[in-house]
Amino acid sequence: MRSYRDLFRTPEFGPLFLGSAVQTAAGTIGGLAVGTLVYRATQSPLLAAVGMFGPSLAQVLGATFLMSGADRLPPRATLTGVSLAFAAGTAVLALPGLPVGAVFAVLFAQGLVASLGGGVRWGLLTEILAKDGYLLGRSVFGMASGLTQIAGFGAGGVLIAVLAPRPALLLAALLHAAAAITVRLGLTRRPPRATGRPSVAATWRSNALLWSSRPRRRVYLLLWLPNGLVVGAESLYVSYAPDTAGLLFACGALGLLAGNVTVGRLVPPGRRARLGGPLLVLLAAPYLVFFLRPALPVAAVLVTVASAGFGASLVHQERLVALTPDDLSGHALGLHSAGMLTLQGLSATLAGTVAQLTSAATAMTAMASASLAVTAWLTLTPRR
Repeated sequence: MRSYRDLFRTPEFGPLFLGSAVQTAAGTIGGLAVGTLVYRATQSPLLAAVGMFGPSLAQVLGATFLMSGADRLPPRATLTGVSLAFAAGTAVLALPGLPVGAVFAVLFAQGLVASLGGGVRWGLLTEILAKDGYLLGRSVFGMASGLTQIAGFGAGGVLIAVLAPRPALLLAALLHAAAAITVRLGLTRRPPRATGRPSVAATWRSNALLWSSRPRRRVYLLLWLPNGLVVGAESLYVSYAPDTAGLLFACGALGLLAGNVTVGRLVPPGRRARLGGPLLVLLAAPYLVFFLRPALPVAAVLVTVASAGFGASLVHQERLVALTPDDLSGHALGLHSAGMLTLQGLSATLAGTVAQLTSAATAMTAMASASLAVTAWLTLTPRR
């Protein structure tokens, strides 16, 4: 698998890719709308950050109780069901007069569903492309995520400015339903990758097996901690620039796109492994400048440059796939996704709390400093 053209010639890659892109666009528009809705109702940076990234907190419960289903459930039916569940939940969020507590209850339920969907999707990708094509394929998904986030945050920002958050949520619900149709019609029926019924006990056994390997533990920490802390800084865009947060999110998506193209397509495989640490430094360092409260044009450039550092995730995912048995690939990648999103939710909560006590700019700088410290610890500590 050497080129993007080879990827799209592979049967089933196209429908999986398109369904994921539409799902990402729906989540982008819906997340911005929910964050804005909660901030307008409460004027709280903490609650606005949790509104956008709080569903990620539920991922830890999904990883603890549901993740065995990533390899033990039929992929097409599961991915279709996940998209339909998101469509229904997002439509509920658009109801007028919905209390803030009910909003968070719906977001929590969506987070549980999403934890299973990530494992099923990325496990299926390793089936469609095989391990040697996974990084190139995942880079295309990352590029699509960047492009759809740019479009989604732009469209969501316009909808919210011209109309209101609730019409944006209705659009997001329709997009989730479209993703379900795309997956259902485009993928073939496949049996589960592993035998046995999904259960809490099976999830715990597989988690213990994956965590028992020292190299895998280190890769998981590199995937979870630096990334999550920087997303905590990102969760404060609405508080930092309430009327133009969509622009900052779009610039972040542009940087994400650039990082994925560079790592996935332009960097030779022999050099890729050495870029993990430097890219994590790039991911956090520009946010240190936010302590000076830069104007919007400068902030937009800083966010774009920093987000290119998300390309580090591809480097570490490639290493994780190489360290994982085939019959646990969905579980391993789902655990990565769930852990990463959980840390993002925790970091958003922490960042919102710091911003509540100080300011959004101060909190963003603090989260970036913590990310750099964790990166130094994980990359400079000698491997055994």
